[in-house]
Amino acid sequence: MSEAATAAGAPTRAHRAGLFARSGGVLTLIFVGPFLLYVAAFLILPTLMLLATAFSGAHGFTWRYVGELDQAQTLIAFRNSIELSAASALVGLVIGALAAYFVMRPGMPRGLGSLVTTFSAVAANFAGVPLAFAFIATLGSLGVITVWLKSIGIDLYGAGFRLYSILGLVIVYAYFQVPLMIIVITPALEALRKQWREAAENLGASSVDYWRYVGLPILLPSLLSAYILLFGNAFSAYATPYAISSGIVALVPVEISNVLSGNVMLSPQTGAALAFGMILVMVAVMGLYALIARQVGRWARP
Repeated sequence: MSEAATAAGAPTRAHRAGLFARSGGVLTLIFVGPFLLYVAAFLILPTLMLLATAFSGAHGFTWRYVGELDQAQTLIAFRNSIELSAASALVGLVIGALAAYFVMRPGMPRGLGSLVTTFSAVAANFAGVPLAFAFIATLGSLGVITVWLKSIGIDLYGAGFRLYSILGLVIVYAYFQVPLMIIVITPALEALRKQWREAAENLGASSVDYWRYVGLPILLPSLLSAYILLFGNAFSAYATPYAISSGIVALVPVEISNVLSGNVMLSPQTGAALAFGMILVMVAVMGLYALIARQVGRWARP
């Protein structure tokens, strides 16, 4: 091939590379652009409007509504929401992780993992009023299990149990928290290589030693992330606790509904301030997660 042909071919290849890069950028914009618009329209913009509402009054900027977050009823609602979210997330974390681990163990029946994953995908999205009705019909004061236990001498409500309590709501939340944990942690468990366990056993490590020094340190970031996800999932739940307790248990989402629907008073600014408080709680939880994850990640550094 002559030098002239080579020189003529070089710009052609460069031109094609440029066209390919530009077409890739256009395709990226076509597919990613709508998602960014969606995020801006339904996440960023509402958040900015919420902040503007929380700090605005009849005469402009004000701290009044945010300052009212320290009222006794509001503090009780935040305390109940945090306790309920933390407890239900912990239940979902422990039970879901153990369930996923035992289902994935070698020697388990073929198809069991797919069955559990399919059920978890359905159960994780079964919430709201239908879930509340199911538990009222099962563990309510006249529920099937409650009446049956009473017939054999076990009186749940006589012993102080109430479905419309923090403990009762933790049991209800576990129905969708455990399946969600199974879905989230399964890929992390599948990523654990068999060679790591075999190497640990060849070095004389027991099963407890393997999980203490190898398995859990590797899974810990995933477990922390899953706990944050479960916490946020419970912290924002509204329909299920409201349908069960009808507001008897003070929770922040229920309080927001009360001030926006006019059951007690109609105050969009108070609702926005409560939502702002929820954002602060989640930011604090995420900040704590970041600190813990940083400490946990040091073990992998050379």
